[in-house]
Amino acid sequence: MNVETALQKLKEKGYKRTKQRESILDIFIKQDQYIPAKDIIKAIQEDFPGVSYDTIYRNLYLLTDEEILEATELGGEKHFRLGCDTHGHHHHFICTACGKTKSIQFCPMDSISENLNGYDIENHKFEIYGKCPECH
Repeated sequence: MNVETALQKLKEKGYKRTKQRESILDIFIKQDQYIPAKDIIKAIQEDFPGVSYDTIYRNLYLLTDEEILEATELGGEKHFRLGCDTHGHHHHFICTACGKTKSIQFCPMDSISENLNGYDIENHKFEIYGKCPECH
């Protein structure tokens, strides 16, 4: 996905094109990894010194809700990344040092749900954390 594709997707949903959204998306296009929210805020405020934390967070959550970004928590802090190109249900290995990810093409819920007979599972999230080969 590129900036124009993402902005077009937002436009189709009735959202306006803004310089802040362009700038946020540009950060993610340049880095294929999870980025802490505080780093995104710092980068955006270099170009837009008056922009509030609320505005940036609102945009990050909008982009996540519209499935342009993915979000996770690392070390108790929200991190975001551009949605990956893997289509369909999948999970990730996330490097705790650099934030890079690797898609996992199977779902562990297949074996876990056997132990939850009678339970109505509505949703799940599964991520594996550790060091990638470059950071190990």
